[in-house]
Amino acid sequence: MLSRRNLLKAGAAAVPALTLGLQPGRAEADLLPSGTVPAQLAAFDKTLQKYMTERNITCGQLAVARKGKLLAARGYGTYRPNSTNPMVRLARVQPTSLFRIASLSKSITSAAILRLAQDGKVSLASPVTTLLGLSAAADPRLEKVTLWRLMQHTGGWDRNVSKDPLWLDATISASLDTPLPISHADIVRYVTAKPLDFDPGSKMAYSNYGYMLLGRIIEKVSGQSYESYVQSKLLAPLGISRMSLGESLRSEMSPSEVGYSSAYTNKSVVDDSGKVVPYPYGGFNMPNQDANGGWIASAVDMVKWGSVFDAAGPVLNATSLSRAFAKPEIGVSGDGWWYGCGWYVRTWGSGLNTWHTGSMPGTFTLLVRNAAGVSWCVQFNRREESGSPDFDVIDRLMWQAHDTVTSWPTTDLYPKYL
Repeated sequence: MLSRRNLLKAGAAAVPALTLGLQPGRAEADLLPSGTVPAQLAAFDKTLQKYMTERNITCGQLAVARKGKLLAARGYGTYRPNSTNPMVRLARVQPTSLFRIASLSKSITSAAILRLAQDGKVSLASPVTTLLGLSAAADPRLEKVTLWRLMQHTGGWDRNVSKDPLWLDATISASLDTPLPISHADIVRYVTAKPLDFDPGSKMAYSNYGYMLLGRIIEKVSGQSYESYVQSKLLAPLGISRMSLGESLRSEMSPSEVGYSSAYTNKSVVDDSGKVVPYPYGGFNMPNQDANGGWIASAVDMVKWGSVFDAAGPVLNATSLSRAFAKPEIGVSGDGWWYGCGWYVRTWGSGLNTWHTGSMPGTFTLLVRNAAGVSWCVQFNRREESGSPDFDVIDRLMWQAHDTVTSWPTTDLYPKYL
C-alpha cells in the first residue's frame, strides 16, 4: 500500500528542467497576504507564511471554519493572470482566487454518487459493467467492481502494478493508434482490455481510474455532464458558484486562477505537436482528470463544501452521510484509519476526523475536518519535487496551529467571501 508521502508524490514520470516561476530567497513580506485572520487564529497565518517561505511557494491560500462559520480566509503571494508574459501586471492572491484542488475532487464525486443513490437513481451495489456496458472478457472479475468498491479504492486497479492510466496519455494514444488528446472513452477502452491487478474487495489501492469511472457513471445515470450535475445538485444549494472544472492551458484559465509552478517539463499531451511544455500546462490532460482531480476552487469554497458532511441537509441526508464514512469490507488499517467515500477517516473520541490531500504538478492541497467541528483547507501552486523540503509536514503543522487556539472567533466571514 502507498504511504501518504508516496501518495502525494505519485504521478507521471517527469523530466527535470529549469525551475519555472519560483523565486529563491523569497521573504515572508513578499507574500503580500490578503483577507482576514482574527488574532485568535494568528498561529494558522504564521504557519502558512513560514511554510511557504521555506519552500519558495509563490501562491497559497488558507481558510478555517468552525461549526458552520468561516473564521479566517487568506490569500498569499502574486501571479500573472492567464499569462506567462512578464509584461502582464501581477495580481495578488485573494481568499477567493482559484486553485486546482486535485484529489480533493474525490469527495465531490463520491457525494454525487451518494446523491444519485439517495434519489433512487442507482444502487451502490451495482457493477460498473452493467452501468457502463463494459465487457468483462479480459477479466471476469470486472463484474465484481461495484460503486462501493470504486468509491473506497477496492476495485482491483493498483497503480504500483499497472501504472495510473490517467497519466499514460502517450502510451494509450500509441496503443490505440488514436491522436492526442485522448478521451475518457479511450482510457476506458485501454484499461478494460487488460486484467485487473487484484481481486475486487480484497485490498485498498488508491485509484484515480476508479474515480474517473465514477464520473462517467454520474453522466450516464443523471443524463447531465459530470460538471453540471455537481454544480446543480451539490454546489448550488450551498451558494458555491465559483467552482468549475479546470483547463490544461494557462491561456484558457480564468483570470481568477493562480499560476502553477514546477521544476519539470513534459511533452504535450493535449496535441500531437511533440512540444516540450511546462508540466502544469499541457504536460497532463486536465479535463480528463475531472472526477478524480479536475476541480478548481478557493479554500473558502472547500471548507464550505466540507460542511455538507457535518449534518444532514439539502445535499445529503443522514443515510448518505453514514455511507460517506462507512468502513470498507476490508476493515480498518493497522494504523487505525480507513478510506470511506472520497475521505480518509479516523475515529477521534466519540467522533471522526476526516481529511484528504491533493497533488499534481504545480498543485498541493489539504482539507481537514475534525470531530470538534473545526475544518481547514490550505492550497498551494507548487508540490514537493526533487530537492524540496518535505511538503507533507503541513498536516502536522496545521494541527499544531489548531492546538494553540484558546478561544474561537464568532464572526462569520462567509457573507464576505462566498
